[in-house]
Amino acid sequence: MYAEERQQAIASLIGQRGRVSVTELADSFEVTTETVRRDLAVLDRIGLVKRVHGGAVPASTLISTEPGMAEREHTHADQKDRIASKALAYLPPAGGSMIVDAGTTTARLAALLPVDCDLNVVTNSVPIAARLATVPSAHLHLLGGRVRGVTQASVGEDALRVLGTLRVDVAFVGTNAISVGHGLSTPDSDEAAVKRAIVLAANQVVVVADSAKLGREFLISFAPIDSVDVLVTDDGISSADVTRLQDQGIEVVVA
Repeated sequence: MYAEERQQAIASLIGQRGRVSVTELADSFEVTTETVRRDLAVLDRIGLVKRVHGGAVPASTLISTEPGMAEREHTHADQKDRIASKALAYLPPAGGSMIVDAGTTTARLAALLPVDCDLNVVTNSVPIAARLATVPSAHLHLLGGRVRGVTQASVGEDALRVLGTLRVDVAFVGTNAISVGHGLSTPDSDEAAVKRAIVLAANQVVVVADSAKLGREFLISFAPIDSVDVLVTDDGISSADVTRLQDQGIEVVVA
């Protein structure tokens, strides 16, 4: 196979799988990892793929725009429902504390909280706070600050100041994207700052994210991959991604 043919085949394979490692490509095409890296460099230069740590992703995977709440609410809805239900297993015991990050999957988790949960719940999400305000046994704390219209989440110094004083049992964190090299990421710097503070405030970090977000990278990383204790996702995750995340010490739960 000529180099140009191999490169076209590599680009096609990455387009189908979403993310492929250098070693996987070397095994598939029976060439050295050095040859694969040279091929990826060529494909990156012409804009067909984007090189990332340990491999490559389709060029369209790296995203800088952010969909609104209405659009995200109906995207992968069934998967998000299953993820939220599975994540309930990580609720702290009665009398415990948790942070529920803003997001459509975390909102589903909040909607499933039992009416007798007896938990201290902190959130930066206006919709989540509205839902939990009707649960009498949830001791609700809504973080203040400027509310971003696109996510309906409070951000800014007021939210950060309070988060800096907290230590909770569990944080349920949403993310726009997750990858081994770039960690958890989002396109907005203000939202990234709050999410970073949420992760730092928790003894256990449980990320709830559908499998479409795996291997993707947004502009700003708000937490390294090794800060995640548990990832709850759907059955669209590949076995290679499961292994890759488990190698980072993450418990992967498939809903």
